[in-house]
Amino acid sequence: MDKGVTLKESVTKGAYKQLLRTLLPYGMLATKKWLADQGLSAHALDNAVKTDTLLLLATGVYSQYSRSLSWEGVVASMQRMEKSKGDNVPPVVVGGLTALSLSGLSQYLSLGSKPHIHLYAPGKLPAWLTRLSLPVELEGHSTIKLWPESLLADKTFIKEYEWTVELPPVYFSCPEKAILELLTDLPEALTFEHADELMQGLVNLSPRKLDILLKACKSVKVKRLFFWLAKRQAYPWFSKLDVEDYDLGSGKRVVAKGGKLDTDYLITVPSHMVTVSKS
Repeated sequence: MDKGVTLKESVTKGAYKQLLRTLLPYGMLATKKWLADQGLSAHALDNAVKTDTLLLLATGVYSQYSRSLSWEGVVASMQRMEKSKGDNVPPVVVGGLTALSLSGLSQYLSLGSKPHIHLYAPGKLPAWLTRLSLPVELEGHSTIKLWPESLLADKTFIKEYEWTVELPPVYFSCPEKAILELLTDLPEALTFEHADELMQGLVNLSPRKLDILLKACKSVKVKRLFFWLAKRQAYPWFSKLDVEDYDLGSGKRVVAKGGKLDTDYLITVPSHMVTVSKS
């Protein structure tokens, strides 16, 4: 499939089926608005549903018959529709814990009956996502207090997951960006112990990428937590980062309630983790 195809010109009735195969291959979905923008009329879409050419997944959301949708197909479809607006990088990317898993750095997705797929965006996720019946939970995270818009548009920090042949990839954060994203959820949805376990697997991070990300990062809490966790492992890349180069704010920050103050980064951390620090 030509990933860059845009068909806004009117098409004949006999060409609709071929156009649908091009715009909506098996394993992908699309919204009524997006399909209309590509040249398909509401009447044509209604006829496609009546003739079992298209399946109405939810109000205003379609797919072709004969193949169930994976979370990768849903996310790739959403990113394709958003990216077609002219962005180099879609505004919504897979990040945090899910991105680390896609990089092979974590086998952990989530606990509970439904796996959570973590999506990061400056705004809310498209409303139509909530209308789908999926075996996973698509969990949105705001990047407003974490990244400036300029960084979100930088492909340097985005990887592509080729989940199936001949279909658009899933865009996800590189490990350096993903670890900072997931630290926004500590300690509410992520424990210190789990974050420490994840950091143990990040042996080969790029100090160049980390330098850019840490300078761009708007969250003082995230930056202090990152340095505290990184110091515990003392990997070679950590020695190439000079803490003085980054804005870590001022004053003490309570992260672990009832914990002990780490005097290097002025955050409270669990008491039992202070004793095993590799300082």
